[in-house]
Amino acid sequence: MRGWRNALMLSLLPVLVSGGLSAAGGPDYPITPVPFTKVRASDGFWAPRLETNRKVTLPANFQKCAETGRISNFAKAAGKMEGKHEGIFFNDSDVFKVAEGAAYTLALSPDPELDAYLDNLIALFAGAQEEDGYLYTARTIDPSRPAPGAGKERWADIKNAHELYNMGHMIEAAVAHHQATGKRQFLDVAVKCADLIDRVFGPGKKYAATGHPELELALAKLYRCTGEKRYLDLAKFFVDQRGNAEHRELYGLYYQDHEPFLQQREAVGHAVRAGYFYSGAADVAALTGNPAYIDAIDRIWENAVTRRMYLTGGIGSKREGEAFGADYELPNATAYCETCAAIANAFWNHRMFLLHGDAKYMDVFERTVYNGYLAGVSLEGDTFFYPNPLSSDGIFPFNHGEPKRSPWFGCSCCPTNVVRFFPSLPGCAYATEKDRIYVGLYFGGTAEVALDGGAVIIAQETRYPWDGAVRLTVTPEHAGEFELRLRIPGWAQGSPVPGDLYTYADPSPAVITL
Repeated sequence: MRGWRNALMLSLLPVLVSGGLSAAGGPDYPITPVPFTKVRASDGFWAPRLETNRKVTLPANFQKCAETGRISNFAKAAGKMEGKHEGIFFNDSDVFKVAEGAAYTLALSPDPELDAYLDNLIALFAGAQEEDGYLYTARTIDPSRPAPGAGKERWADIKNAHELYNMGHMIEAAVAHHQATGKRQFLDVAVKCADLIDRVFGPGKKYAATGHPELELALAKLYRCTGEKRYLDLAKFFVDQRGNAEHRELYGLYYQDHEPFLQQREAVGHAVRAGYFYSGAADVAALTGNPAYIDAIDRIWENAVTRRMYLTGGIGSKREGEAFGADYELPNATAYCETCAAIANAFWNHRMFLLHGDAKYMDVFERTVYNGYLAGVSLEGDTFFYPNPLSSDGIFPFNHGEPKRSPWFGCSCCPTNVVRFFPSLPGCAYATEKDRIYVGLYFGGTAEVALDGGAVIIAQETRYPWDGAVRLTVTPEHAGEFELRLRIPGWAQGSPVPGDLYTYADPSPAVITL
């Protein structure tokens, strides 16, 4: 395995990629992330950013959702307000993403006021849900006159209407809220909606691929949360529908729907759709243990990282379609590199690490988070970039009408994505595999890692990324044998990213001491 060094190796075991078990009882990723609730940042880099997200970015996002009618759409659908649907037909998803971020924040920092606010918001979601589980305010507010873009009737335009996309983000938020609080009201809404989707779609029912992937990974989360295998089966169904023309007309390359997933070899189309789909496909690969899915996702990853990714970890070079370009089509000034795409790339690479255990995936994750993601939000936490070009003259309004960060956008998928990713990020720092602990990211703080032999407390002291010195204090609850595996970053070994797409002028590796 590339890029790992044993700091403490009391049991000399080879690294094997063998299936783990999910909480639902079936196969899962062989490597298990340490929950973000067990990792605390206390350094000078990440701790202030996480606190800014809690104090500034989260309330600012809720305020903007209220000001722009996103929240009142749920009140209208619930019959608590009169009026028409406001905004874009997929705006429900923004509220769900902020709610997800709020749930993660609540899990880290108990806050009765935020808890009560979420309860009231969830009551609106439940009120807006139709009797059979359908939840999509763009239609429910006035079924006879749905919002523009929502389709004439239910499921009439799965390719573009984002019904399943919105519902996917709702399911993710509901699982997060249940795990943070133990409450079931939101989870019950998600289960009711997922059960509707399961009744409508599947073999012998309605055949479709999701127009904007997201539901696939959400169903995987719901499966883990509830143990209901039919949710995993439904996620697999939607993955298998990609490029399958047996029962329907294909959407095309922009939607990653140009050929069967198991035959795909390149990262193509809309970059956010792609990153979410590849993440969901990785979940299905891990949860089913099917090697064909793993082979497919490996091929696509190799193409994306070695030919179609920016040095920042950004993906999606083309403004037209917010999409991947051809191999090596990576211009600087016109780069799109959407903030959401950076988040999707991080999701995908973390899953690839959990699947294979190779440090190269965490190298890409780290580069993406420090560059492609963090560029998307100001230090103050209340202005954002939608695209992130690698050069700007300060005049061209590349950021949807502005040459600088903006507090909001008509389509505000990026600010609402930022707010949910920050609090969950520490959960990507550590992982376990049997009696092995992986240290994948470096920042000052503590982690409580559960092994079969008891808990292990790890304290990190470092000024990383400004300084490469890292001090680890490892305190096991009980005496025993375990491995501590430290990621040696690729950049410290003369390789900025996996492959040869980017190289240093002086490729000599740094002196690494342990």
